Amino acid sequence: MRRLILPFLAAAMALQAQPAATKPRPQAPRRAAALPSVPELKFPPLRQVQMPHIETFTLANGMKVYLLENHELPLVGGFALVRAGNLFDPREKVGLATITGMTMRTGGTKKNTGDQLDEELENVAASVETFIGETSGRVSFNTLRENTDRVLAVFKDVLTSPEFRQDKIDLAKNQLRAGIMRRNDEPHGIASREFTEIIYGRDNPYGWRMELEHVDRIQRADLVAFHQRYFFPANVMLAVQGDFKTAEMRPKLEQLFVDWNLKQAPVPAFPKVEAKVSPGIYLAVKKDVTQTFFSLGHLGGLLSDPNYPALSVMVDILGGGFSSRLFREVRTRLGYAYHVGARWGANYQHAGIFGISGSTKSVSAVDTIRAIRAEVDKIRTAAVSDQELETAKQSVLNSFVFNFDHPSKILSRVVTYDYYGYPPDFIFQYQKGVAAVTKADVLRVAKQYVHPENFTMVSVGNPDEFKVPLTTLGAVKNIDLTIPQPKQAVSKGDPANLAKGAQILKRAQQAVGGADKLAAVKDVTQVAEVTLATGAGGGLKAKQTNQWMAPGTLRQVQELPFGKQTVFFDGKTGWIVGPQGQAPMPGAVVKQVQDQLFRNWVTLLLSDRNSDRTVNAVGDNAVEISDREGNLTRLELEPATGLPVAQRYQMGPAAVKETYGEWKEVAGIRAPHKITLEQGGRKAMEAAISEVKFNSGLTAEELSRKP
Repeated sequence: MRRLILPFLAAAMALQAQPAATKPRPQAPRRAAALPSVPELKFPPLRQVQMPHIETFTLANGMKVYLLENHELPLVGGFALVRAGNLFDPREKVGLATITGMTMRTGGTKKNTGDQLDEELENVAASVETFIGETSGRVSFNTLRENTDRVLAVFKDVLTSPEFRQDKIDLAKNQLRAGIMRRNDEPHGIASREFTEIIYGRDNPYGWRMELEHVDRIQRADLVAFHQRYFFPANVMLAVQGDFKTAEMRPKLEQLFVDWNLKQAPVPAFPKVEAKVSPGIYLAVKKDVTQTFFSLGHLGGLLSDPNYPALSVMVDILGGGFSSRLFREVRTRLGYAYHVGARWGANYQHAGIFGISGSTKSVSAVDTIRAIRAEVDKIRTAAVSDQELETAKQSVLNSFVFNFDHPSKILSRVVTYDYYGYPPDFIFQYQKGVAAVTKADVLRVAKQYVHPENFTMVSVGNPDEFKVPLTTLGAVKNIDLTIPQPKQAVSKGDPANLAKGAQILKRAQQAVGGADKLAAVKDVTQVAEVTLATGAGGGLKAKQTNQWMAPGTLRQVQELPFGKQTVFFDGKTGWIVGPQGQAPMPGAVVKQVQDQLFRNWVTLLLSDRNSDRTVNAVGDNAVEISDREGNLTRLELEPATGLPVAQRYQMGPAAVKETYGEWKEVAGIRAPHKITLEQGGRKAMEAAISEVKFNSGLTAEELSRKP
């Protein structure tokens, strides 16, 4: 980087370079010129944006094409915009559009797998990506000019003939399941999600929430059908920009898509948003945070609203940046909020959300909300100042140029306007509208569009730390953050299945030593060398000692490279002691241990002696075992010996396969000495068991002793 020399430093260097001929006479010091204040700074007006020529035409198959030449760099890129979206998801399969968008590219095409496409594109520094959002699908590409034909061929195959290979569908579903299970980790995310869903309502696609059960229902056939319904030429807009000649690119695209002639009925309009008033105060209790995160507001509007320019200026004055009223009052003067801001949400085809959000110390949660409400009342009852108006308008207008700082943005904007039925000069209409906004306009739209009495307010935090109860603002409704677990389908329990299930289970009992010997087991100790899968770098090794005492007491000690961890559970509660100290067993871990005890192979094989359990046959060598608590596992036997070979069950978002091997006799009972765990089709753990003891005389006092 070139060294920058400040003016006064450059002058000093120049003086040092002059010959010292005579001693200069001393001069009276001069007063430094005062720097102008911010309001006195003058800037030249922004240059008028010049729109480049975009060639448009429609292919014989009905696909509309937009071409924009850009010869600054030897690059070519583009995208296909498809009228699809998760608003078209079936109610029972929320997430279908999302998974389709994820796996169109990763699942590969009929010609190549996704991994083969990765290699081919990486070798030429190119990319092809797919995504489906709320109201549009998008398939994009970028490449060096010399590889245009090659990458366009891949782009066309991904757009028109994705294969949706099952392994990539499973991977995408596991990623979504993991996201669902982690959705309550970030309090800001909770506040935003709950706020949005309450305002739109949970009885329509705008407020639907993807759950584990929805992901489980989605199958490959659903993805194929979704793609076939929405990805057809007349439903696609194709845009290409970069270093090419239009006269050459047009016939190239015509030839590329000449064989894609799929026809479908026109896609219906996206569902409308019902303008419902949903005032209320909502609290999501999260006791592991020291701040309170909040969102408050109501339904916003459309970008096409004639008053949108004035609303943009109004909301910028209220909470748009460092000079906004909310920032100056709530954050700077009162010191309540770490961050606070406002936004007038507007969308192309459905109303957005007007929202004020931020976070504050929990002790000042209520005071912060009151201060925000006071600023909302002020902007609705008195005109803003000349300086506020001018600053906000300049802020909005000066950001205008960033809509046109690259040809790809210009092309994307033009295509998007056409997609949603907006005039091509909409952005310039908006620019003129902002420039014309007056103080009277700001006051008028604030009164007309902002209704504090209809505010929905969502807070996420620890109410024990509130200095003033949230109820002082009104009646509070609690938000349930429980993540529903999918209901597992249980096989039909007719008399024939039950009778056959009992016979299969008896065969397994006999194979390991007999039901009476199993029933006589009062405690088990098991020592194993465990390898936990940690990715491509290898596995994490640990020594694990499990001690179980009937009916449901468990102690587990893991010796890990970074320290020892001990877990104890007495059937109802427990504790964990590790390198970072000790703590009561969290509710989620309690459930996990209870599920693990249900699947204990000793007691599982005795399920026919437990009146709370049901054993159903599923085939000739497998049974489904369930209980009244909703636990369910499928136990599979080796046909020749009758020994258990695997359990299959659901653990959180992942499907699990627990495989048994190396059965050896210990005190008249055959016990597995190798256990492998797979989650979502990938190995998660392998245990080599070196020692098994039955009935060694374990006591509850011994197991509950803390290290």
